[in-house]
Amino acid sequence: MDAPVSLVFWILSFIIIVSAFMVVSLKNIFHCALFLILCLFSVAGIYLLLNAEFLAAAQVLIYVGAVSILMIFAIMLTSQLASKRISQTNENKLVAFFVCLMFGLSTLVLIANTHVWRYSAQALPEANVLTIGKYLMTDFMLPFEVVSVLLLAAMIGAIVLARKETS
Repeated sequence: MDAPVSLVFWILSFIIIVSAFMVVSLKNIFHCALFLILCLFSVAGIYLLLNAEFLAAAQVLIYVGAVSILMIFAIMLTSQLASKRISQTNENKLVAFFVCLMFGLSTLVLIANTHVWRYSAQALPEANVLTIGKYLMTDFMLPFEVVSVLLLAAMIGAIVLARKETS
């Protein structure tokens, strides 16, 4: 990796780590969702550094778009709960600390024991995005459309559930 790409990688990695920590540590769910969107955008930036433009676009369209829709669902479905006091506490801080510590140590051991990071020096095929698009619009068209209808039905259901009845 050359110096500017390496610098961008480390900046994006720092943003991912900090925003992921903010997602799990903040108490305001809206702020958590905003930091999750920032984290997902940064992951898309890492995909761009890997010359995987299609994955970066899919990351932004699917994950960031889906998170935005989920935020709308959460706001609509919890609008009636605004007056109620909801307490968010974690009573298992010690257990969570040890689980995180074990996960972090096992990750560091795996990284330290990986002696050779293999990668291919071959360039990506020229038509790989074209091939993925062809499969999405031919062989996988039915699942693609079923998912869009399912998301539309979920949004209509959330609107119906969140709608206030007037009598």
